[in-house]
Amino acid sequence: MRTAVIDRKTKETDIHVELNLDGGETDISTGIGFFDHMLTAFSVHGGFGLTVKAVGDLHVDCHHTVEDTGIVIGKAFDKALKDKGGIERFGSFYVPMDEALAFCSLDISGRPFLVFDADFPEERIGTYDSCMTEEFMRAFAYHSGITLHLKLCYGKNSHHITEAIYKALAHALKAAVKMTESDKPLSTKGVL
Repeated sequence: MRTAVIDRKTKETDIHVELNLDGGETDISTGIGFFDHMLTAFSVHGGFGLTVKAVGDLHVDCHHTVEDTGIVIGKAFDKALKDKGGIERFGSFYVPMDEALAFCSLDISGRPFLVFDADFPEERIGTYDSCMTEEFMRAFAYHSGITLHLKLCYGKNSHHITEAIYKALAHALKAAVKMTESDKPLSTKGVL
């Protein structure tokens, strides 16, 4: 089973994540409605079983909760993928969302990196700060060991832009974690 359970508690957040790369239920609760919507879309479109229970200092703002959730989900992916053997490794996907078009390309390489190219016309979507999309993606990439490139091709509505980005990530990951016939990492080095 490609699963992981990660708990992380700090003075700012208390986060519990359960991940099953091969499917399962989706149960998301972060206290940030739009973020819950994005993580639900991420789980459903990626075909992942995902439980997220996050309690954070939302009286300050959403920053710590969103970023720390990215850290914990990233750690869960890293743990569930073990030595990264037997997977396709690479994934790329375009997602249109009304007037917005987003692209994701990634490599489950063990070499964390983020290239994020997107602007958001509106600063907030409900209680979610639009700029937190990049912070979530950075935390996720660095703690999962994934080289992650995200690009907004175009778009005018921050809700549509953000949703397209999360869904593009989900579909690219779905392709990259797909099992192959080999149990070895896809690398000329023999390890990732």
